[in-house]
Amino acid sequence: MNRDVCSADIRLVEPRKITPTQTSTGSQFFRKHRILFVGPPRQRTPINKWHFTETPYKFTDLKSEVRNKSTRRGGQSVMKANPALTPLTFEPIFVERIWGGRRLESEFGKKLPAQKAIGESWEIVDRSEAQSIVRNGPMRGKTLHELWTQNRHEIFGDVADTPRFPLLLKLLDAHQKLSLQVHPPREVARRFGGEPKTEFWYIAATDPGAELYLGFGESITRDQLEKALRHGTAADYVQKIRVQSGDAAFLPAGRLHAVGAGILLIEVQQNSDTTYRVFDWNRVDDKGKPRELHIDQALQCVDFDDVRPRLLHAEGELLLRHDLFEIQKWNLDSPREIATRGQFAIACCLTGSLRCADVDLTPGKFFLVPAELRDREVKPTSNQTSLLRITIPKS
Repeated sequence: MNRDVCSADIRLVEPRKITPTQTSTGSQFFRKHRILFVGPPRQRTPINKWHFTETPYKFTDLKSEVRNKSTRRGGQSVMKANPALTPLTFEPIFVERIWGGRRLESEFGKKLPAQKAIGESWEIVDRSEAQSIVRNGPMRGKTLHELWTQNRHEIFGDVADTPRFPLLLKLLDAHQKLSLQVHPPREVARRFGGEPKTEFWYIAATDPGAELYLGFGESITRDQLEKALRHGTAADYVQKIRVQSGDAAFLPAGRLHAVGAGILLIEVQQNSDTTYRVFDWNRVDDKGKPRELHIDQALQCVDFDDVRPRLLHAEGELLLRHDLFEIQKWNLDSPREIATRGQFAIACCLTGSLRCADVDLTPGKFFLVPAELRDREVKPTSNQTSLLRITIPKS
């Protein structure tokens, strides 16, 4: 079984390509065999390792023992407040893609490696091959997985027990179209030894005429789709939707989809990296070879009833409430508590600027507000400030 590792769109970058900018800022960058972390002195060990393999990642052998101590009150666990807690920011991980560009630098001020087409910035991630590393405060240098296993209740509150932090948050710069692809639902992922993947997109910026490819434009049978996939005409059957800044889309597992050219977006997804590519616009890689397709696997994943799905329409501040995540968009014109005490929340600044405790955010930046942080107010520090608020619903 061939498995597409992270859409298999990573272009290898040799160790000598690490730039002085990365060294000075502590950013991380996917390259051959591993990601080198060159951050603060406390943590210089190479932590992130990117293995190019067709073997699916399996987390069944991971332990998620919660080792931080708590007291009990009325039969329930109650965390002791840590006065040193602060909103947590993380080192971004930059990923070179065949379809990437430089917009993460021009729009969001990311210090990208020179002359590389960067398609993704992994902002918050807990995977065996890639780890977010805290860049500020008393927990500086700790990985997200260490926080998840050693400081679970203090940082994340009362959330379901899983081997790893269950979400992955990214920024995507689609300078060119992404491949047409699908992610497996749980039952298919289990059968193939992969991971299910459901995701959410928020459109941060677009070029004129930019489009998303979502679901089917008309009803289609499995045989019709297979024939189209074999002949490279599947894109003719996919619904195209014009988008602009502020639009949002939900992508349940099984939805055929692609990001069109000229789109900068924020992605909140299930912590998964299983993707099956079905069409790549007849592109070739830097060696002149077409990239691998995964038609047989994809046909078992596609939801054939997914005809003409729509973009999300906000209900007040709520963009999406799902079992995996809840996402709200706030227009922040006055101080506001981001979540009740005991619940963590992640904020991504969209426009303007804001502050929580002693940490500032500008567009394209994220922080995680710990469940037991005392100062939980987010405050606008400029006009027309807006943010995405990401939480995990209580089970």
